[in-house]
Amino acid sequence: MTTDATTEGAGHARYSFRVRLSATARRALEAEWDRCRWLWNECVAKSKQVHQQSKESGEKLTCGPAQLDRMLTEARRVMPWLAEGASVPQQQVIRDFAKSRAKALKDVKDRLPVHRRAGMPRFKRKRDSRPSLNYTKRGFRLKDGRLHLAGQIVLSVVWSRALPADPSSVRVYQDTLGHWYASFVAPAQSEPLALTGRVLGVDWGVKETATTTDDAYDLP
Repeated sequence: MTTDATTEGAGHARYSFRVRLSATARRALEAEWDRCRWLWNECVAKSKQVHQQSKESGEKLTCGPAQLDRMLTEARRVMPWLAEGASVPQQQVIRDFAKSRAKALKDVKDRLPVHRRAGMPRFKRKRDSRPSLNYTKRGFRLKDGRLHLAGQIVLSVVWSRALPADPSSVRVYQDTLGHWYASFVAPAQSEPLALTGRVLGVDWGVKETATTTDDAYDLP
């Protein structure tokens, strides 16, 4: 039973909870991940193809979300196996890939040192990548304490605290130990501290970790 809350942008936080899966739900999630992983690898292949065509033709060809969305639409039309899966996590794969590729290209354009660059997205091999599925608001709902995902997948969440507000998205993933989690993004509730009128200056150092303007708060 593990939960955590981490800052997720201004005014939002991520809350993670363990989930219990039935055998049916586990198979459904693994099947969804197989589809999403295949789609990610298709995006990588498409990106490499466009890059090669740009080099050969000298033209600046693009491989953005619009092109990848059209590729997904066509793939779902001709591949029943892919169309059996929910469209929401597949569309999120497109968004995540586009964001990752854009960051890599920006690092190159900014001439960052190689060791600081994000690197272009790579193929995900089944034995090396853990399942991770992202759902936006229209792809999930909470009912009677259970998480209902698009595709009629129902998960039992181990609630150790209440969410502060309705979540805007959820990521369902498996860790290296095989445990499954649901990680919700919800507006964070901030509670301003009471004003005391007191001020403390802190100087972070090497020999002394922190030297303050009040000896009682020095940190050797």
